[in-house]
Amino acid sequence: MTRRVAITGVGCVSALGNTAPEFWAACLAGKSGISQIGGFDMTGVRFQNGAQAHGFDASRHFDGKQLIPLDRFAQLAIVAAREALAQAQLELTDDERSRAAIVTGSCYGGKTSEDAGFAALYRDAQPRIHPMTIPRLMANAGASALTVELGWQGPVWTVSTACSSANHAIGQAFWLVRHGLADVALTGGSEAPFTYGSLKAWEALRVVSPDTCRPFSKGRNGMVLGEGAGMLVLEPLDRALARGATVIAEIAGFGMGADAHHITQPSAAGAARALRLALADAQLTPEAIGVVNAHGTGTAANDVTESAAIRDVFAGNLQDLRVTASKSLHGHALGASAALEAVATVLGLQAQRVIPTANFLERDPECDVPLCLEQQPWDHAAAVSNSFAFGGLNAVLVFTRKLGRPQSPVPSLS
Repeated sequence: MTRRVAITGVGCVSALGNTAPEFWAACLAGKSGISQIGGFDMTGVRFQNGAQAHGFDASRHFDGKQLIPLDRFAQLAIVAAREALAQAQLELTDDERSRAAIVTGSCYGGKTSEDAGFAALYRDAQPRIHPMTIPRLMANAGASALTVELGWQGPVWTVSTACSSANHAIGQAFWLVRHGLADVALTGGSEAPFTYGSLKAWEALRVVSPDTCRPFSKGRNGMVLGEGAGMLVLEPLDRALARGATVIAEIAGFGMGADAHHITQPSAAGAARALRLALADAQLTPEAIGVVNAHGTGTAANDVTESAAIRDVFAGNLQDLRVTASKSLHGHALGASAALEAVATVLGLQAQRVIPTANFLERDPECDVPLCLEQQPWDHAAAVSNSFAFGGLNAVLVFTRKLGRPQSPVPSLS
């Protein structure tokens, strides 16, 4: 059994806002959420800017008892999921709840709680740490809390593949629904990496920009860390239409693979292979794609190799393609980045708009792709969203308009 898969709800929390409409409005305006990091002493950290969800107040969403087992990353996931479910207006029977899946992604899990525990033990010499530290820091905390809140008893797990975590999660949830292993799925990713220990670790890697994220631009000088969560509700298209749900877009394909190349240096060949696998899974040719939401980290290595992969795969329709890099707006939210990018991509399909890449200075000949620098209308029936993680783990999603897929033969993988 193979079924078309609809997206009927989206939700997100990010530096651009605490709801999907706020997020989307900031994306359209090209309004970057990157600003000075706050909340703790940044003395001794070489970079000072990040993309924090400053407006998020957990007390507005949870009572004190609910917060006891929840790290910030899990709080973000739950709030985004509630928004997505409210938009989807799902009403599940007991039998349907037994076949409802939750698949989430996170790179770090409960880093805030982990850092606090280490500080208590090693800096403050406290003999005991918080008794809920383990439930708080486990990467599946958000997914598990959602099963309790919703009563869903189907497949539930969390994926941790560095910066591709959310795309891997969404892709696997998509396959569950498409092949009849689940009747509905809640999927996405969340991350809360703003702790002193985490920032010092990224500082040591020397890939973080001292000012802002400039994907594909000459003069770019690194990524900017972000936080947040993005969640999507997936269900079979025929079920969504039968119950009168609003279909935002469809997921049409998913491709994943490994570079088998280097732990931190990306491979253009590996990225291109994941793109081709995703197109083959969607049964679309490169010419059917109108927009690429790029991984676009703003680092020297990623942007050059990703540009080469895009030129390789889309050589025949570069003039009809638009590339955007939304990390210039919401920062690099690690395991949640792909989820935020998925929300931006599907809302772009729904609105037939392409969001701008912010902070651009000037063209880099090594990043010769048709980059969108100003928000614009764009009549596109399909889009891809790229994620290429440390460790060489690549994951690409293909989304299509609710009006139907573009017609094209199955592409070759050669």
